[in-house]
Amino acid sequence: MDRLTKIRIVSDLVKKIGDMVPSDEFTETQIILDTEGGHFVLFDIGWHGNKRVYLPFVHLDVMPTGKVWIQHDGTDLNIAELLVDKGIAKQDIVIGFRAPHVRERMEGFAVA
Repeated sequence: MDRLTKIRIVSDLVKKIGDMVPSDEFTETQIILDTEGGHFVLFDIGWHGNKRVYLPFVHLDVMPTGKVWIQHDGTDLNIAELLVDKGIAKQDIVIGFRAPHVRERMEGFAVA
């Protein structure tokens, strides 16, 4: 699968997850889609009383090599498996929020 197809899949997935996390009276859900650079971030930003809210939910990168790095998965959706379900091969997915020695034991997924 080529990099542009992976970018489309990742972008669509981040948008879909963003639709599940609506803004409320205290926070705004923001989606950053850098399709040219291959960077995708979903987070909440705002204020709850005097406390600043800056909460990342998802951060994915599609590298120039075509590898999809899951930098952060703050959901209960298992983004890695959703990407596999969309046709991205496990060997093209790096669970980047896990240490390299842990990734080595994750069957089928890329270490880097």
